[in-house]
Amino acid sequence: MALRDGNSYRESLRALNIKVYAFGEKIDSIVDHPLFQPHINAAALTFDLAHDPTTEALVTATSHLTGSKISRFTHIHQSTDDLIKKVKMLRLIAGKTGSCYQRCVGWDALNANYTVTYEMDQELGTDYHQRFRRYLEYIQDNDLMVAGAMTDPKGDRGLPPAKQKDPDMFVHVVAKNDKGIVIRGAKVHQTGIVNSHEMLIMPTMAMGEEDGDYAVACALPTDSPGVIHIFGRQTNDTRRLEKGDLDQGNAEYGTVGGEALTILEDVFVPWERVFMCGEYKYAGLLVERFASYHRQNYGGCKAGVSDVIIGATTAMAEYNGAAKASHVRDKIVEMVHLTETLYCGSIACSCEGAPTPSGAYFVNPLLANTVKQNVTRFIYEIARLSHDISGGCMATMPSEKDLHHDEIGKYVEKYFRGVDEAPTEERMRMARLVENMTGGTALVESMHGAGSPQAQRVMILRQANLGHKVKLAKKLAGIKEEK
Repeated sequence: MALRDGNSYRESLRALNIKVYAFGEKIDSIVDHPLFQPHINAAALTFDLAHDPTTEALVTATSHLTGSKISRFTHIHQSTDDLIKKVKMLRLIAGKTGSCYQRCVGWDALNANYTVTYEMDQELGTDYHQRFRRYLEYIQDNDLMVAGAMTDPKGDRGLPPAKQKDPDMFVHVVAKNDKGIVIRGAKVHQTGIVNSHEMLIMPTMAMGEEDGDYAVACALPTDSPGVIHIFGRQTNDTRRLEKGDLDQGNAEYGTVGGEALTILEDVFVPWERVFMCGEYKYAGLLVERFASYHRQNYGGCKAGVSDVIIGATTAMAEYNGAAKASHVRDKIVEMVHLTETLYCGSIACSCEGAPTPSGAYFVNPLLANTVKQNVTRFIYEIARLSHDISGGCMATMPSEKDLHHDEIGKYVEKYFRGVDEAPTEERMRMARLVENMTGGTALVESMHGAGSPQAQRVMILRQANLGHKVKLAKKLAGIKEEK
């Protein structure tokens, strides 16, 4: 089929029989429910931009499987140029949405599985890679949105999967037959999964021999029998249920990516959609490949989000009459510096990418993990500086209903005005945007999305090649290496 547009994407969601709960109620139609619409709008934009002549070159690619024009979100990276375009595209779209558009996790899962299944087949003589290529072609041909499903609940973090008191704390295989496998467990913090067509399940950590039943990678539709999605809370999410849009801050695209807890209650998966089943030695490699691809993203998408935060902060300084103050200008310079530093890291790890045995390109993992480590710090500082400049009104303003109230509206209008030339409502709208983009859920995602800070530090140490650095130092110090 042809590349979807946003409306086609929305209609395709209506065709799903997906089971979603939110606030203790089963949702009949996520497409028509205000709680989900901002996230769907953000994802829909990625489909629309594929048809925009000004963005088409970044948002589409040529399939190495079929030679057809496809969404870049379903593409397997064939060069460092592809890796660089990925980062540029993510910054572009994040600047347009000011939020998460949810397709990166599945995209990174596609690339990680493509490279690892190839290497599994080369060593083990399995046929996982050919299965995956057929699945990938199906995704590309139908322009489907895939949710990458890696994070397990984990239970007791001090115990491996096989030693958990409750075996369902990690997704595992509970039955096999000649037609396929049956899996049970859950995936948590699943970005965009309720408005995705497919979910690509992966192990969440390196595993030992006793964890064989947990070493499973497979794909299934998000509305498969036995799958239940429980939508997660976000900061100020019930504002979407109120009349008016001012208090939402970013009414069209929302905050972060609409995460959910996804339950897998004895779900059947046919063999043609199984890409790892018991090959525990490859679980860690799949996790590392996925994590590095995903951490590459953050200097792109967070730079795009920060572009909007910087713009909103600059506007607030103007509304407050403080834009010319030297300390304000200096703080904005610092916000720009931090943003561009994040972007540089993502571009660098892309330029330093190299081909895997499959031919697909992989980022420099040391630099990719460094990018994400910086995000866990820089975004908080960008938010802090934005709060400093914008002022306390963003956290204490009356509501939109108060602004438009027959009796008290005139007081809100009068006392929340800044400079004379700027309407009060404009200042309030910009303050709410700052609140939306720099508040609780957005910051937590910057910290824990793509893995906690410690996960990056482990990878950084592993990739640091300290032995080589010691040799460099010994040579300059005149210390001879012992043979």
